[in-house]
Amino acid sequence: MPQAYAIVDHAYDVVVVGAGGAGLRAVVGLVEQGLKTACLTKVFPTRSHTVAAQGGISAALGNMGPDDWRYHMYDTVKGSDWLGDQDAIEYMCRAAPEAIIELEHYGVPFSRTPEGKIYQRAFGGMTIEYGKSQALRTCAAADRTGHAMLHTLYQQSLRHKAEFFVEYIALDLLMDDDSACRGVLAWNLDDGTLHRFRAQSTVLATGGYGRAYFSCTSAHTCTGDGNAMVLRAGLPLQDMEFVQFHPTGIYGAGCLITEGARGEGGYLVNANGERFMERYAPSAKDLASRDVVSRAMTMEVREGRGCGKDKDHIFLHLDHLDPAVLAERLPGISESAKIFAGVDVTRQPIPVQPTVHYNMGGIPTNPGGEVLTKRGADANAKVPGLMAVGEAACVSVHGANRLGSNSLLDLVVFGRAAAQQAGKTVTKGGAAPSAPKASEERALGRFDRFRHAQGKEPTAKLRLGMQRVMQGHCAVFRTGPLLEEGVRELAAVRARLPEVSVTDRSLVWNSDLVETLELDNLMSQAAVTVSGAANRLESRGAHAREDYPERDDANWMKHTLAWCDDKGQVTIDYRPVHLETLTDEVQTIPPKPRVY
Repeated sequence: MPQAYAIVDHAYDVVVVGAGGAGLRAVVGLVEQGLKTACLTKVFPTRSHTVAAQGGISAALGNMGPDDWRYHMYDTVKGSDWLGDQDAIEYMCRAAPEAIIELEHYGVPFSRTPEGKIYQRAFGGMTIEYGKSQALRTCAAADRTGHAMLHTLYQQSLRHKAEFFVEYIALDLLMDDDSACRGVLAWNLDDGTLHRFRAQSTVLATGGYGRAYFSCTSAHTCTGDGNAMVLRAGLPLQDMEFVQFHPTGIYGAGCLITEGARGEGGYLVNANGERFMERYAPSAKDLASRDVVSRAMTMEVREGRGCGKDKDHIFLHLDHLDPAVLAERLPGISESAKIFAGVDVTRQPIPVQPTVHYNMGGIPTNPGGEVLTKRGADANAKVPGLMAVGEAACVSVHGANRLGSNSLLDLVVFGRAAAQQAGKTVTKGGAAPSAPKASEERALGRFDRFRHAQGKEPTAKLRLGMQRVMQGHCAVFRTGPLLEEGVRELAAVRARLPEVSVTDRSLVWNSDLVETLELDNLMSQAAVTVSGAANRLESRGAHAREDYPERDDANWMKHTLAWCDDKGQVTIDYRPVHLETLTDEVQTIPPKPRVY
């Protein structure tokens, strides 16, 4: 039995876990309806990782040229390599213009055209007339769009008196025996107290798990805690093998250089000074989809045309652009390049390499944010009382590969949709459910076990072992033997987890315990990622198998569902991709070869 802990009890209509763009947009929508809402976050809301999003948010406004939401939908389906659900993609792209105007009315300070309209820039994979020419679709607030959105949404949350619980670590979902979610158990770092949040609905907005990899653009907080809680609840995650590598992370640092840099006219060169993207994507060139550019860069390095003394990276040129344009539209990039690469972008190229950036997979949901689980033949059974939004969720609008600037759109469209759906299913001021005792005891047992762990394995050493396995075995290019070796090596690292050493026994600001709990969360997500990749015998989007180089629609146009038990054993199943659309305003987009 776990140690007896005094637990502070709370009752709400809805509890939101996470205060990034998706979580805050859900919070705003909930409190606008008068629902009593708590938002738990392990960092101060404006430090959530959405603050690092740079380039922009996509919507077919047509402010700088012709555009249509149907073109946006086509690009997103193509970008997803036909693994995205077309009903969800239609919903997102139709809702995008309204979502942008709503953000503008909330107060997001978008950059402007000389006429005063919202400025839109080019981004990879975004076209007009179904692939004929480049679209100007990505609405931007210079190169700090996420920062502008996050601060605005936080201010709107405060305006409507949302209740925030800052620097609270969500430990586990409180699940009934019938798999209904009744709330969440959390730990307050400030005073060491434990808190039980009971609610009619729990919304997970906990972001991605980029820190499972050695090199990533993610903050140290990006450990996919909600995903891991879902796995511990006996529910599946979807499409976890699809991990996006952003082409332009700063070499050696991982810090992101936005795709907007190429949207403003930047270009990539190899050691010979050659603009090599013309070979791999003759039409789109440097603005091809992210998976295409990342693989092209990796091929250049493999074939000996990498830059630098170790020939292991590529150069991104912005030095041909007007310094005034760089100062106006890419000020943050110019600063980051100076700090992390020692480069003056007006005179020198930036050294870049593909870096883990985004997780297409996550908690399976419908467009209303309701979490789904497969029960028998029913692949769309709902989990009562549980919702998920943002990078933690898999709707699936990104499929096998996300287009740049669709992530911020995903956050606001589906954060808003989840709030609207909760408004239909949650009784305002209704009685919060009782907390399931068995589920709470399991959560406390796990917490207590790690708090008193007295092994000989430092958390940092185990984390590094996991990250190196993921970076070495499940990266830009994959093979069956490499993935199977990754499964075995990851299992060996996980087997050492019971011997982890946690030297700090306190409950107040115990970073040692926080990082150990996060490591446990990452381990299970890493396991389902590698296992899903080993099982998928094709190449699709970000999942590139050298031993199965072609996309196989006959056998593999289906979503992976993966469960992971307490011992790290992974179970795999599948569900069909939704090819049908929501309305008759657009037809199903049939699969075809994906070229740029």
